[in-house]
Amino acid sequence: MRRAMRVLVAALVAGAALTGCAGSGGLDGDLTDDWAAMPPAGPFTPADGVCQVADFTATVGLAGYDPVGCELPHRVETVHVGAFTVDRATPPALGSVELRTAFADCDSRANGYVGDNWRAGRLRLAVALPTGPGWAAGSRWYRCDLTELTTVEAAAKVVTRTGSLRDALKGPSALRLGCQRTGSDAHRVQTLTPVECGATHDAEFVGVWPAPDRPYPTKDADWLPLYAGCNTVLARYVGVPDDPTLRFRSGVVVRPPGAGRWAAGDRGVRCYLWLSDRTVTSSLKGAGPAGLPVRTK
Repeated sequence: MRRAMRVLVAALVAGAALTGCAGSGGLDGDLTDDWAAMPPAGPFTPADGVCQVADFTATVGLAGYDPVGCELPHRVETVHVGAFTVDRATPPALGSVELRTAFADCDSRANGYVGDNWRAGRLRLAVALPTGPGWAAGSRWYRCDLTELTTVEAAAKVVTRTGSLRDALKGPSALRLGCQRTGSDAHRVQTLTPVECGATHDAEFVGVWPAPDRPYPTKDADWLPLYAGCNTVLARYVGVPDDPTLRFRSGVVVRPPGAGRWAAGDRGVRCYLWLSDRTVTSSLKGAGPAGLPVRTK
């Protein structure tokens, strides 16, 4: 019995030795030298045409990046991702030429994405940048993000929405700004509340005036060009002469972006007509001099 076992063990050892000498089917026995080298880790770049569940953040890193399809509930939609062409040691700061240039590109891209000037709707455009560590690792992108708001007035809140904003302003839309009811004193509009144009109202969104690249208005004299620009937009919208009589036809409400957004490159001023002496129950778009007559008192 013991002798039989010794013979069996010897046979197994011999078989193993012969197997080791046989062909290896292309393997050389070294399991570490036939794998392709892994590519070097590259900088993180987000995707466009996707949405984010979380609120907008000014800087984005890989750890907090979690895109979803825009058919799911979300609060931010990325309409474009661009690249800085000028290298620098740190991300562009507020007020820098690079950030203003990025905002101008995002502005144009967002308009094309929604089908009209995005400021004609309850929307906000913002530019996100890589985090400091991401920038140090080589990320040089900027992300153009759109958000739906409850209002474009000071009390705005972010809306959790479903569905993409692509072509959202190409035609009639609940997002569009239109007729408004003001909360005002005798000399100044305090608030604007959207209403149906068939309802009684005393104001209406007439368009956007692109302000030139100049310091943010702080003094009364600084505001004069904004009022003049919005008056031109108003006259074109209604179809009345843009002349000195316009001030006797309608008041104008000027809503520029805030100082921080202005520094980031936003120069779009929302403009509204204001009927301080009466109300109407229809839109004044294209109404002409008969719809917006010169006041006699």
